[in-house]
Amino acid sequence: MDNEITKKITAMFDHRRLNRSGSSLFTAFAASVIALIVFTIVIVSNLSVRDFSEVVTIEIKTVVPYLPLRSEKELSQGNNNNNKYSIKQRVTVNEDNNLQVLEIFGGKGVSEKFQLRTTEFLRDDCEVNFMMTWISPAELFGKREILSVESVFKSHPRGCLIILSSTMDSPQGFRTLRPFLDRGYRVMAVTPDLPFLLKDTAGESWLEEVQTGKRDPGKISLAQNLSNLMRLAYLFKYGGVYLDTDMIVLKSFKSLRNVIGAQTLEPVSRNWTRLNNAVLIFDKNHPLLRKCIEEFALTFNGNVWGHNGPYLVSRVARAVEGTDGYNFTIMTPPAFYSVNWVEIEKLFKVPRTEKDSKRVQVKVLEMQRRSYGLHLWNKFSSKFKIEQGSAMDKIVSDHCVICEKSSVS
Repeated sequence: MDNEITKKITAMFDHRRLNRSGSSLFTAFAASVIALIVFTIVIVSNLSVRDFSEVVTIEIKTVVPYLPLRSEKELSQGNNNNNKYSIKQRVTVNEDNNLQVLEIFGGKGVSEKFQLRTTEFLRDDCEVNFMMTWISPAELFGKREILSVESVFKSHPRGCLIILSSTMDSPQGFRTLRPFLDRGYRVMAVTPDLPFLLKDTAGESWLEEVQTGKRDPGKISLAQNLSNLMRLAYLFKYGGVYLDTDMIVLKSFKSLRNVIGAQTLEPVSRNWTRLNNAVLIFDKNHPLLRKCIEEFALTFNGNVWGHNGPYLVSRVARAVEGTDGYNFTIMTPPAFYSVNWVEIEKLFKVPRTEKDSKRVQVKVLEMQRRSYGLHLWNKFSSKFKIEQGSAMDKIVSDHCVICEKSSVS
């Protein structure tokens, strides 16, 4: 009898343990499923494309994280060394291809030629001084890039455009640009002299550290990061307008001064969350540019995309915005980035539905009214063909000077 009672009690406890165990497993499983659903909703929400008829396009809804600026105290500590901006960081990585890249941005014997040619080219009669950089082979300066150059002169017939590029400063590059020269437009490709442009800035020491192997250039293209630095250094030295080669100029920039464009806004407050360095408009010796060069040298990271480019100007602008002496304007996305990289394909295609057609019409009207430029996001849009009758087809027709329609397909 006692044995039977014992067995029954044991079975009862075993059953309760099993229930508890099953309940715990079910609870854990349910919690995991709920967490996965919430995570999926957040991701889908962040990646969803906003209605195309909205006045301001929001690509990223959260504030982009960024590293704080190095303190002025750290900069002053660097002054105690012989090198004004010395950073003690020795790295053994120093591949030959990186040394070759550095030569392209300022090899021996180019300094005097660069200074003479640039000074002569940037005469006082330039309506607006534009500059671009080109780090690829000259034969890759193709139809999209030509369209960008055309749009500059369509809106600024008496403007000047200098292209900092060792590859375009060649017979091949001259042939590419000759149609503009034959029409009387002022455009020139010149081999850059980055050491000269960086002289007496924090970038001078950074460049020396990369050359001597004391600074790791990272896994991301060194040429791309040098382009990010060179646009800042050139504007600091000469002033003017920097444009990416996938930017179409829609109207005159003459009224713009000391301007950066915001790429995204926070959806509720409408405060900017990220800037972009595809368009930079600054007077020479502007303190924001010097601060950007310092930030580049102090926090350089060659392994994180955008850290030394768009994120850099965002960090610096956030740190100094509203500070005395740093006078600049941040323009909302419609100024230069009215269409984000997710939506850009819609401009290349003929709308298939009446709803899509109305959305595109609204977007084009908005650009005509509020935009100074249109960023094509070539990394994403280069595979798209311009369909006849599409919004891009009309944009090309309205902003070309050579106007060979096949040149941008």
